[in-house]
Amino acid sequence: MLAQILIFIVGLVALVAGAELLVRGASRLALSFGISPLVIGLTIVAFGTSAPEMTVSVGAVLDGRPDLAFGNAIGSNIFNVLGILGLAAVIIPLSVHIQLIRQEAPILIGSAILLLVLSLDGSISGVDALLLTGLLVGYTVFLIVQSRAETLAPAEPVAGPSSRVVQVAFVVGGLILLVGGAQALVSAAVHFARTVGVSEVIIGLTIVSVGTSLPEVAASVMAAIKGERDIAVGNVVGSCVFNILGVVGLGGLAAAFMPGAASLPVPPAVLNFDLWVMLAAFVACLPVFLSGREIARWEGAVFLGYYCAYTAYLVMQSQAHDALQTFSSTMLSFVIPLTIVTLVVSLVRRTPH
Repeated sequence: MLAQILIFIVGLVALVAGAELLVRGASRLALSFGISPLVIGLTIVAFGTSAPEMTVSVGAVLDGRPDLAFGNAIGSNIFNVLGILGLAAVIIPLSVHIQLIRQEAPILIGSAILLLVLSLDGSISGVDALLLTGLLVGYTVFLIVQSRAETLAPAEPVAGPSSRVVQVAFVVGGLILLVGGAQALVSAAVHFARTVGVSEVIIGLTIVSVGTSLPEVAASVMAAIKGERDIAVGNVVGSCVFNILGVVGLGGLAAAFMPGAASLPVPPAVLNFDLWVMLAAFVACLPVFLSGREIARWEGAVFLGYYCAYTAYLVMQSQAHDALQTFSSTMLSFVIPLTIVTLVVSLVRRTPH
């Protein structure tokens, strides 16, 4: 057990270090071509920090553990919105760019609905996976072209120690660390699941999803502290889109080429509960984004509280705890309705008349 714990820690460290190198190199390269900070957050930073989810999920599929792959992607999205946005907003209120409200939020919710529809038959087929990855490529190209057309500032020169060759080396080194760290993380997580008796779906939805989301935590929190709020919020939104279209899509493509497997199975528990939680979290962002274009500290605290409640529910469910029914009833009949009323009142009060 001690050896597995050490492997798990080493895997997390490698993931974080690899993502840091990847984001640093890719961000500098993007800036040198004159791409806006919001689009950098939505693409380069978001995709770079989501690379751990991609490598973990694809690695899990190749190892014959598809439940872990799908659960990791969905769990990471729930943690991104409720955990990371909440934590960053508690540290400093986050301004929301108008583009996120008009364009990115509808795309995020639309991608979640699409994934839900594709999952209704219990699996992500090769055709489904190809559709998801194709949409990701199209979305990325659209953002870059849009940003280049709207950005008036000249590209930032990259020279000396920050040469493009050095930045490319950072990207390559980051990818190597990400792949190695992901393999170590999956190995240790599966060992924990079997030892403790917890299903791999729960491990993927909680421990692995939070662990692979640590780069997003670091990127968004540091961006918020430094005043780069577009990057902080854009990183979370972009990561969620990437997890749906890219992580699930690439996982589905990997499963399609596995011997004896034609598709990526969707765990029934995730289809019946966690996918809906993810969609609800995305929809909950709309009134928060619209109410003054800022995520206030109290709203961030509400998001954090809901993530803690979600995690508590998963743990109690996996252990068949006696308090599960009482907990569920309290959340459904009191906490969630009260939160909805509070958000609606806040939106009405902060909307100009």
